[in-house]
Amino acid sequence: MNAVLMELGFLKRLRDGDLWGRISVFFGTSAGALVGAMGAQDRLDDLEEFLYGLQPDETFRPNRLWRLPLLGTHVYVLPETIGERLGDLVTAARSLQDGPTELVVIVTDVTVDGESDGSRMFELAYSSRTSPPEEMAQAVLASAAISALVVPQLVGDRVATDGGWVRNYPLGYAYDREDIELIVGFRYEPTYSTLGAGVLTGVAGRLRRYARLPAAGMVHRELEAAVERERRGQPAHIVDIFSRLARVAIIRNTVVEELVAGWREQSVTELASLRSDVVSRLRAEGLDDLAEGVDRRFASAEFPFRHDRVVPRITVAGSAGAVTLEPGFRRPKPWTHEAKRELIERGYRLADGALRSAGPA
Repeated sequence: MNAVLMELGFLKRLRDGDLWGRISVFFGTSAGALVGAMGAQDRLDDLEEFLYGLQPDETFRPNRLWRLPLLGTHVYVLPETIGERLGDLVTAARSLQDGPTELVVIVTDVTVDGESDGSRMFELAYSSRTSPPEEMAQAVLASAAISALVVPQLVGDRVATDGGWVRNYPLGYAYDREDIELIVGFRYEPTYSTLGAGVLTGVAGRLRRYARLPAAGMVHRELEAAVERERRGQPAHIVDIFSRLARVAIIRNTVVEELVAGWREQSVTELASLRSDVVSRLRAEGLDDLAEGVDRRFASAEFPFRHDRVVPRITVAGSAGAVTLEPGFRRPKPWTHEAKRELIERGYRLADGALRSAGPA
């Protein structure tokens, strides 16, 4: 929720400037998939009204404890909420097919395909230009399905979940497009609450008086062990382990995405400089024919990236700060109008600062 609200503020700042009319494609993962879908339709006001009315149990509703091993910790009710208040996503995807702005959504592919040959990347990108509207709508919802909470979703004949596992910040897709002249991205920096022993601590305390009974004593010892693990800094239970792994995967792949983008830019710049230096030296020695041949060889060299240009990039990055809407695990606190407004305004301010620093170009 923090990311969605801040990304809305980011897009509102873009809409208030000259860049909005130049946007040709939105690339979105997870929260960015939903925000990007609304941005591509130029429906930021509708999205803002929707978010102000949204509460935790209208997004991911806690399952009863006995259902946890079967259906995950939560029920994914956000699709129904979106359908009721924002309209049918299939209809929206159909309108985007021939619209002026493209939407690209990234999901994590967890389909079981038998033996892997090692080339599978476990990610899929769906474009509003080429994907069937039904699959495009499913992809938006699958990308936003937090897999630590809910079971994966069907997208066509694939099984997909939160794109944040593999491509939380999809810079690479933007760089691969020859028509992209400028990349303006919002990178949300999450802060994670610890899913530690929590309620288990209280349960362990209440069971202490029954510890002499065989069954209760066994449960009590397991709960006490979980509490002790948390004191040592270890995961208290399996959900805590999954939460930590999700945190590592998402934060790491976001960092790697920007590192690779930086290496790409450095490689392009260095290659151009090397080409210029070598050709200039050959010509200075009177070896014009050799210089022409070397220049042609540089031009024909093939690399896994476009090596004839650097794509300018403006990155807006930030965390929620002091005001945050932590989701909670079983009993989340209500999301207040004031907190939502502050997060939207924070995203707007961060974008404004980054754009002003970048200058008019």
